[in-house]
Amino acid sequence: MRVALFLGAACLALAACSSGSGGSNNSMAEAPTTQGWAGFRDATIDKWFKVDPSFAVYEGKHEFDGQLPDWSAAGLKTRGDFLRATIAKASAMTGLNPDEAFERDYMVQVAKGQLFWLEEADSPHRNPAFYVGGGLDPNTYVSREYAPPEVRIKAMTAFLKAVPAAAANIKANLKTPMPASFVKYGLAAFEGFEGYYKGDAVAAFASVKDPALQKALKDAGEAASKAMSELAVWMKGQQAGATQDFALGAERFSHMLMATEGVDMPLEQLEAVGKADLKRNQDALVAECAKYAPGATVVDCMAKMNSEKPKGGPVKAATDQIPELRDFIVKNNIVTIPGTEQALVRESPPYNRQNSAYIDPAGPLETGVASIYYISPPDPSWSPQEQAAYIPGEDDLLFTTVHEVMPGHFLQFLHSNRSKYKFGQLFVGYAFAEGWAHYSEEMMWEAGLHAGDSATHIGQLSNALLRNCRFLSAIGLHTGKMTQEQSETMFREQCYQDSGNARQQAARGTYDPAYLNYTLGKLMIRRLRDDWTAKHGGRAAWKDFHDQFLSFGGPPIPLVRQRMMGEPTAKAVF
Repeated sequence: MRVALFLGAACLALAACSSGSGGSNNSMAEAPTTQGWAGFRDATIDKWFKVDPSFAVYEGKHEFDGQLPDWSAAGLKTRGDFLRATIAKASAMTGLNPDEAFERDYMVQVAKGQLFWLEEADSPHRNPAFYVGGGLDPNTYVSREYAPPEVRIKAMTAFLKAVPAAAANIKANLKTPMPASFVKYGLAAFEGFEGYYKGDAVAAFASVKDPALQKALKDAGEAASKAMSELAVWMKGQQAGATQDFALGAERFSHMLMATEGVDMPLEQLEAVGKADLKRNQDALVAECAKYAPGATVVDCMAKMNSEKPKGGPVKAATDQIPELRDFIVKNNIVTIPGTEQALVRESPPYNRQNSAYIDPAGPLETGVASIYYISPPDPSWSPQEQAAYIPGEDDLLFTTVHEVMPGHFLQFLHSNRSKYKFGQLFVGYAFAEGWAHYSEEMMWEAGLHAGDSATHIGQLSNALLRNCRFLSAIGLHTGKMTQEQSETMFREQCYQDSGNARQQAARGTYDPAYLNYTLGKLMIRRLRDDWTAKHGGRAAWKDFHDQFLSFGGPPIPLVRQRMMGEPTAKAVF
């Protein structure tokens, strides 16, 4: 997804750095306030595209095709200068109407969040995920048919030609020693890109008959692959000296929440909120297992549910689930489904299998382009038992499809792409997107999806518990209360995840500290729904609530609450 995700590095993708010649240029953020809000906003967005061309391409701004961010020291400084000036100038704008003031606050919060990842978290120098999610993925040129192959092959070639210089900057930037989980993540990604750049990225354009274009693509792919191979070898060399120094620390973690999501709450209180939701879902699972598998342990109950594997494999099953979910939403008056766009299901590429499933939605500046829902196969290095366990049960997969497609990410982006807030079309936040998708899982069960079917409910609860453990793991890992091994144990023993998934999720928490946003966002949305519908008709007002909530685009949820509830300040309420 566009928070890109939405993907292990979702929170970092939006922090990708600047492009261009690399010199600092403070004037990039200059926009005279005499333009009025719309003029300032549009000029700022144009400059955002220039400092982050990968983001521009992802949104459908294809005049930036083939460009990578400038990850040199000068380029990183340019990025930081731009964000600081944007915050200062936007904050100084007064005399705005309510919609303009909302969009201004939205812009300021996004810029503060990106600046946090760029400088305070120091992601360019600490975390390979910054680069993996911030520009190295050329999938837009392959999967989105926004132009004929003869046009996109040129974009891919230009992109691949830019990779060697980018790889040199990555190697120069990353400080050693790195945490062991960061090294493993970077190594897997760079090795995956090594094969993809000279393999599938080239094969995707086999239909282009021009020999000159094919040779240029092949040569660029080989050079890009070599650069990634060298980067992977260097990364492998960091394994011996790798550390466990991944934690942000309590103070920085708290600032992350405030800078990126507008959530200002003591971590002890936030942890208590997470533990209460974990207990709620654990109790529901125990009660449902008593009906589904009487006398069995919860572990055996979950194993029974997961033993019912999708017929024909996860890709085929998910493809069949999408129209079923669409029909349910329409018949039950849950939320408006705008437009006629489609979501296709594919197996995820080798370089991006750190998460079991994700979606790449079409950008708001594109038309007639399908979104792709990717499902990852198990790691071939795992044991046969772990690989079999990793493939989700059919009911578990159902709620993954709810989350990624209908009414989760895909439908949410159909709304954000049509938001009246131009800024909201382009900048969809982590907690908004993942919170909505995760909220959708429980909401669909509450609305009667497969009503009364215990296996379906257990599938929903399995997904909820996974996100509960992410929430608590993020806080524990980054405040120093929990080791990676303890996190893995928690995923297995308290959230009933298989060993392969538990290992993967514990590692993700080290390099994606904001992955608590799934539960964080869900709980804020649930509370806002309850408070808003209490004044607007109760359960019958769900569709109106959902449509209005999604209309804002994707800002920090406290800003949405302030507008929908008419409250004087933006605050997080759970």
